[in-house]
Amino acid sequence: MDTAQPGRKQLTHDRILDTAAAALRGGGFDGIGVADIMKRSGLTHGGFYAHFPSREALLAEAMERAGQDSCERLRAAVHAGHRKGHSRLRALVDHYLSEAHLQAPEAGCPVAALASEMPRQGQAVQQAAADGVAALVRVVKDTLPAGQSAGAAAVITGQLVGALQLARALGDNAAGRRHLGAARRFLLEQFDPPQPAGR
Repeated sequence: MDTAQPGRKQLTHDRILDTAAAALRGGGFDGIGVADIMKRSGLTHGGFYAHFPSREALLAEAMERAGQDSCERLRAAVHAGHRKGHSRLRALVDHYLSEAHLQAPEAGCPVAALASEMPRQGQAVQQAAADGVAALVRVVKDTLPAGQSAGAAAVITGQLVGALQLARALGDNAAGRRHLGAARRFLLEQFDPPQPAGR
């Protein structure tokens, strides 16, 4: 088993990516400037090209990193909720449509934060974004109760992403929270209804 620790260059690369992934979710693709990302990472602008051939390469990797982080957090939330006795889908829906997710786009799902901007990006960024959407659908699919149709995961994913976007448009306020609550109830009633007693 390979237990080698990452080298200094890899650690620096990861720090830039983590900074860029948070900035990307918080400010969108146009909000990412190379000089600003390097400054936030505690590095000089001149060191950028030792890690990335272009700004688009940084955006593509940051999109990939943001998607991986988001999916890992979702899986952890599903596991934690399931251990408490919730269904996997309920745990996922409760986490994704939570007030914490409403309040912190920079730390949340990049699909919800960036979906409307994805089609206007370069090819490499579009591919990273499409891969992120597919990964999110797979996470949702893994939570579905038995008997759901093959297309249910894509439909639920669309509902989750759209509900979070609309709630953020309403704001971190009572209206936004009501929208999240209504979306949670609808999704669970449709796709994870309580089982009758004795079943």
